[in-house]
Amino acid sequence: MSPDELFAQLRRDPDVDAPELVAVDATDRLLLDEAAELIAQHPDDVVLLDDSHGALTLGAVALHGAVRPRVHQDLRVGELALAANAERTGHAGSYRSLPLGPELVRGARVVLAQAPKGLDALRELAEVVAADADPDVTVLVGGRVKHMTHAMNDVLGDSFAEVHATRGRQKSRLLVARGPRPGASSFPVCREHADLGLTVCAHGAAFAGTKVDRGTRALLQVLPGAVPDARTALDLGCGTGVLAVGLAAARPQLAVTASDSSAAACASAEATVAANGLTGRVTVTRDDAASSVPDGSVDLVVCNPPFHLGAAVHAAAAERLFAAAARVLRPGGELWCVYNSHLPHRDALRRLVGPTRQVTRDPTFTITATTRH
Repeated sequence: MSPDELFAQLRRDPDVDAPELVAVDATDRLLLDEAAELIAQHPDDVVLLDDSHGALTLGAVALHGAVRPRVHQDLRVGELALAANAERTGHAGSYRSLPLGPELVRGARVVLAQAPKGLDALRELAEVVAADADPDVTVLVGGRVKHMTHAMNDVLGDSFAEVHATRGRQKSRLLVARGPRPGASSFPVCREHADLGLTVCAHGAAFAGTKVDRGTRALLQVLPGAVPDARTALDLGCGTGVLAVGLAAARPQLAVTASDSSAAACASAEATVAANGLTGRVTVTRDDAASSVPDGSVDLVVCNPPFHLGAAVHAAAAERLFAAAARVLRPGGELWCVYNSHLPHRDALRRLVGPTRQVTRDPTFTITATTRH
């Protein structure tokens, strides 16, 4: 099978699909081309990190002969897309999905990674690989040239003795790291926010790290008045778990669930819950758009939705969460949502969930409450 024949079969499903979004990009192709000889030499010792929709994993298997490579994808929707693409191409069961940790990388000789968006995420990946991979491991980190910085070399250099960049191709480039230097993990990082009365913990790929963004702060201020008689609440797209912890701490009668597609977010939320002494009060689940939460089972959903898909600004990411909120809310339950005031989310909320009223608004943020039909 040629690369073009393989890649033509890959789809983003169940992730958001749109003409400008792809299941395979130039960085996937460059990583696989540059790693072909290494994979052929070490077919049993291949690890793929942050493979968005399966192109790296299935390319390593179908094109270069990797045997049961180990795979970690931060997003649950990426895992589902890989599984669907593996089934579609006849390679179901050809890989192993594992959490980010020692078992994933132990003895690895070849590691391919799509560069994460943040330096902390890259640092955590590098630390995990350096701690348990084979001393002769080669790590290839690929990304679009416009998103790659010299700081990425420095981060890799903290965990590897040798780091260099390849020449670019089709606006993508690789960083190559060798000579692992094992050290103590830097994660999770925790920070106390005395003004909010809570501590936030974060793993590398958690959005905003230990910061509490202004939108979340604004939503925290009004949540005491949200559905006062609620017994069940869901922090949808929970990130580090700030809203879930705020709800659980302020309203002891609430059974709170925190849900996110990101493994790093869920690990961060669990650490945040523990740091605030709320273990047992908040249940953290990793799933795609709250898929494990039963229909019509929640009184209150809170959400600070994303407005990016990868590096692109796209409303579809938020709308998937709005549709999920509509599914899990009981009739008469409410979705309390904060978003940038310039975004056209109110129409989507009315269309996907129900009647929507404005709770508060300023030039930067709008908070709305939407009642489930």
